[in-house]
Amino acid sequence: MNRKRLAAWVAAPVLALTAAGTAGPAAHAAVSCQDFLVPVTVPYSGSAMAGQLCQPAAGSRTVVVLVPGATYNQTYWNFPYNPAVYNFRQAMNNAGYATMTVDLLGTGKSSKPLSLLLTSEVQAAAVHQVIQALRAGQVGGQPFSTVVLGGHSIGSTVAMWEASTYQDTNGVLFTGLDHHLSLVNIAVLLASLYPADLEPRFAGLDSGYLTTMPGTRQGLFYAPGTTDPNVVATDEASKDAVSTTQAPDAALITLTTQTQNIQVPVLLALGQDDEFMCGAGDDCSSAASLIAGEAPYFSAAAHLQTYVQAGSGHDLNLATNTQQYQQAVISWLRTWFS
Repeated sequence: MNRKRLAAWVAAPVLALTAAGTAGPAAHAAVSCQDFLVPVTVPYSGSAMAGQLCQPAAGSRTVVVLVPGATYNQTYWNFPYNPAVYNFRQAMNNAGYATMTVDLLGTGKSSKPLSLLLTSEVQAAAVHQVIQALRAGQVGGQPFSTVVLGGHSIGSTVAMWEASTYQDTNGVLFTGLDHHLSLVNIAVLLASLYPADLEPRFAGLDSGYLTTMPGTRQGLFYAPGTTDPNVVATDEASKDAVSTTQAPDAALITLTTQTQNIQVPVLLALGQDDEFMCGAGDDCSSAASLIAGEAPYFSAAAHLQTYVQAGSGHDLNLATNTQQYQQAVISWLRTWFS
């Protein structure tokens, strides 16, 4: 980014859209949330990444920035059904941490450029600019001194690109992703995608945006023993799109040792029955076996820790036993960022 463009971005106002307390009977009364549009210069000047900043009433100088996976938006982290169980954002807020859930470009309330302009590196550059806005106090009115970046699935590849390139995070959470992809099962996922504009809700997107075919999400993202049918229905109703051009460099970074450039603590979490990741090189039977496969891809400065969620499929947030995973993340946060 050249200096003139950077200066223009810094001078651009961050637009606060709404302000409201969290909803739902199980929501912590002291948590407040506000929606923002953060101006970003990628893939072109005038783009904006949407996000929701939620903060405990006592405040927090630590913010966890949460990036969703392919065909998801920030609803993945801020799940509306039975939030006392499934809402990861709410669990982090109730533990005393601020959160910024974002919509990747092309999804949710974010800008929707031509699909060909979007790669995982471009998404990472946009997330980087959101992090800089949070650190500068341009989102929420106070600067955050500690930023932890979290990603899920392809959102974890965005987090890999961001953390290894810009070195502006204090910690990184990777979920639903490791360095050993099951190509056979990834092919099954790809075969379950079709042009998003075939569905009325995605009218206006170009044909390079894809989404899952109706009725396929349960088989793709869930494991039989930890699935609530109401969760699957909510997931289907809130699904989003993904650009075809995000896949190549998303896969590329998992095939390299670029994550060795990450010099801050890392937690990597997988579902034990994640068919896209487990069994293709990494043993997901335990945290110890998983770390054995992943350790070569991280530096000593990452202090790599792993977590395996028993019985969970690809979507750890949406498994019926997800609260165990939430507590593991909170414990890790408190270890490094209390």
